Amino acid sequence: MSIDVNNESGTEVDEQAILDIARYALARMRIHPLSELSVIVVDAGAMEQLHIQWMDLPGPTDVMSFPMDELRPPAKEEDEAPQGLLGDIVLCPEVAVKQGAEAPTEHSMDEELQLLTVHGVLHLLGYDHEEPDEKAEMFGLQAAIVDGWRAERGLTGPSPAPTVS
Repeated sequence: MSIDVNNESGTEVDEQAILDIARYALARMRIHPLSELSVIVVDAGAMEQLHIQWMDLPGPTDVMSFPMDELRPPAKEEDEAPQGLLGDIVLCPEVAVKQGAEAPTEHSMDEELQLLTVHGVLHLLGYDHEEPDEKAEMFGLQAAIVDGWRAERGLTGPSPAPTVS
């Protein structure tokens, strides 16, 4: 799996954890190991520009996903995983700090960025949360991936509750 993490935000973030959880999420979703993903960490100003340009919404947001090859997980275990360019995930640590502090289970910026990375990966794979059934499926899968990743690393305490909009 080729995953690039580029921090342009000026904020120190745990880039290795972002890389590791993205790799874990893609493996868990059975995406071909030769697929490519880019994760970009930007400041609030850059995120606000993207949010206005692509969503026509004011202010910065937490995460945006820009799919390329529209890869989807294989339907069955025995199916071959698709290979290609997944796309870009853009994260904003300034928003992540606020969301982590306001979450039902308060958590750090880095924990929020890990959650947002998984959220972004799922969006790249075609998951959405516009409808209640879609939201239940996506957020359930998101929680399972984050919990699995944390368990593999022996991380204790509650996993971050979903705070993404």
